[in-house]
Formats: sequence, C-alpha cells, structure tokens
Amino acid sequence: MSEFINNREHQAQEQTRRQEMLKEIIKELHQGKSVEEVKARFEEAVGDVTVSEISALEHALMEEEGIPVSEVQRLCSVHTAIFKGSIEDIHATRSVKPEEQPGHPVHTFKLENREIEKLTNFKIRLHLDKLRKEDTDEIRYKLLEDLSLLLDLDKHYSRKENLLFPYLEKYGIFGPTKVMWGVDDGIRLMIKEVKAKLVPGQGDQETLCMDLERVIQEVNEMIFKEENILLPMALEKLTEDEWLKIAQESEQIGFCLTAPDKEWIPERVPLPAEAAAETAEGEEEQATPQGFVRFETGTVSVAQLEGIMNHLPVDLTFIDEHDVVRYFSHGKERIFARTKAVIGRTVQNCHPPQSVHIVEQLLADFKSGKKDVEDFWIPFKDKFVYIRYFAVRAEDGTYMGTLEFTQNIAPIRELEGQKRIMS
Repeated sequence: MSEFINNREHQAQEQTRRQEMLKEIIKELHQGKSVEEVKARFEEAVGDVTVSEISALEHALMEEEGIPVSEVQRLCSVHTAIFKGSIEDIHATRSVKPEEQPGHPVHTFKLENREIEKLTNFKIRLHLDKLRKEDTDEIRYKLLEDLSLLLDLDKHYSRKENLLFPYLEKYGIFGPTKVMWGVDDGIRLMIKEVKAKLVPGQGDQETLCMDLERVIQEVNEMIFKEENILLPMALEKLTEDEWLKIAQESEQIGFCLTAPDKEWIPERVPLPAEAAAETAEGEEEQATPQGFVRFETGTVSVAQLEGIMNHLPVDLTFIDEHDVVRYFSHGKERIFARTKAVIGRTVQNCHPPQSVHIVEQLLADFKSGKKDVEDFWIPFKDKFVYIRYFAVRAEDGTYMGTLEFTQNIAPIRELEGQKRIMS
C-alpha cells in the first residue's frame, strides 16, 4: 500500500512539474522569445504533452498568471505549432470507438472538417493561385462564392460554442472554450472582411492574396486544434448521455457543408433491473397529472403556458439574479440559436470573450438600479432584429433577473397605410 501511495505522490509531483515547465515556456513566448528557441526547450524538457495538460495550461495562464484571453488567443497558434508533433503521436493509435460512428457529434465535426479542408485547400487555393497570376473580376467572383460557402462554418463553430462548450464548463473547463470561441469569431470576421475586399474595384491584388493565405491557414489551424485538443479533451470528460443530447440538438443549429447520413443510436443493453426501472419511470410520468400555474389575473395549465410562450412572435430568454440562464422560449423560427445545453450556464459564458464586457456593464446597470431597460437593433441575414433587455424586479424593487426579448421587425417596418378587415 505504501508503495502505491508513494507512486501516486510521485505522479502528482511529476504532473505539477510538467505544468510549471509548460507555463514557463508559454510565458517565454509571451515575453518575446522565438518559436525555435522555445520549441527546442520544450522537446528537451517535456518530450510530449497530454490534452488535459493543454487545458490546464490555458486555464492557468488566464486565471493564475493574469494573461488576458486576447493574449492567449494570439499565442494559441504558436503553442499549437510547438505541441503539434507530440499531440499527434498521442492520438496516432486510437482504436475504433463510438465517436467514430456516423451521427456521433465528434464524427460529424470531423466529417465537416474534411469538407472544409476540400474547400480551403483545393478550391480556394486553386482560385487564389489564379488571382496571383491575373486579377480579374471573374476570379474575384469565384472567390466570393468560395468564401460565401466557407461562412457555412458558422454552424460548425456555433455547435461547438452552444452545445459542446456548456458541457465542458460543467467539468470546470473554461480556458480552452474562451480561447477557441475568440479565435472562431476572429475567423468569421476575417472571412467577411476578405469578402468585402474581393468586390471588384476594392482590395488590391497583393493584399487579397495575403489575406486569403491567412484565411486558409487559420481555418486549417482550427481544424487541428479541434481534432487534437478540443475533441479528445471532450471525449475524456463527457458521458455517452451528454454526447447523445448534443447529437439530438445539433440539427437546431444546422450543419456545415455536409450532414450526418444517419442518426447516432448508442448500443445499449440495459440490465433487467434497469429496464424495469425505466418502464416504471415512464408509467409514473404518464400518470402524473398536468400542473397548473396560478397568476394574479388567471390560471393556466403548464402545457397551455408553454404553448403561449412558444407561439409569441418573439424569442424570450430569462437569466436569474446570479446571471444563470433559467429559461428560453422555443418558437418555430428562432432568430439566434439556443439549445437546452445553455440552461444552468452563466450568461457570460454564452457570449464570445470580446463582447462579455458589454454584458457585464448591462447587468451591473440593472442590478444597481441605474437602468431598467436597454435596446439594440441590428441587421442580421434577411432580418432586422430588435433586441430588448428588461430588468425584472420584485414589488419591493429587488432585482430578480433579466429578460431578453428578441424580435424580427423587418415586416413591421414595411407596414404602410391600414388594414381593417381579415385577409
């Protein structure tokens, strides 16, 4: 027993030592050392690194060392290059597992990545080479079409941010999610900016070529980070039931360039006692009477109330006094993606790092009583979206939470004249 305890202590000490060395290496990058210098020291001192250590490293950099998220994002590609070989070695001999079955969220992420690679490394690369030789309107239009297709990766990234990240945060993993969300947003913005420059008569040939190279590089780097850091880390933490929930809600957000050709159904063989318990639970649910909600102005059943909320031509989201998402309406045509995975998640973690300060200021104004409402309006795809935030207060003025009210008002803005009879 003593040998076992001593061995565990030695392993813990070794892990701590490695973490400290890894942090020192990244801090040296932060202080200006070259990648070559640091990589040589990394290979000599550490040798290889696990996905869990990468996660703990990024968390420590932000929480313990005070390095801001934006700086970790800048270093992300650099330390990915340093760790790349060792991570590939770790995952080179993976055996066939459930996540490699069609329909599993990890399988779908990788399926989309193969399509993204085809688009960036073959089609966009081909048109980029033509642009280098001759800058014509025709080739610019082809690249505009390519980048419009590439923007479909917004769905791929949104599934990470709104489905996968909430589960990782439940396991205390915040650093990698904040960093990756920031990089995702950077890629989205980069593609949109290059599209604007591709309009004939806008960006010059040399700048366009450099920007397109950067798009290709950043998209490919993100694929590497997902498949060698994010997804293996998630596979270490998430349960089969959690992966199943992600799979079931993925279609609400949509898929990128391709889609799973079948539903993933885990192979499960419940024990007789478990099967009996499930049957009893189902019978109990069926026998449970429908509840009612009594308001000052009337009483409705829970089913009626949910029907009312989901038929409103607006999207509603409520966060409590602790900034935790507690409810959202589930209408047929939501404007922004919402999945059940956000329930119980702090609202700060439902936004990209670059906009969290706005959320924090809004909530601070509501909690202090400085404001009771704040409005925003933005064009979004084919919609014009009106977003309103209301401080929800008890009769004595105590802050209870914030209600978000989102509506597509494009049809309302087009109204003219009057309508007095039914259609």
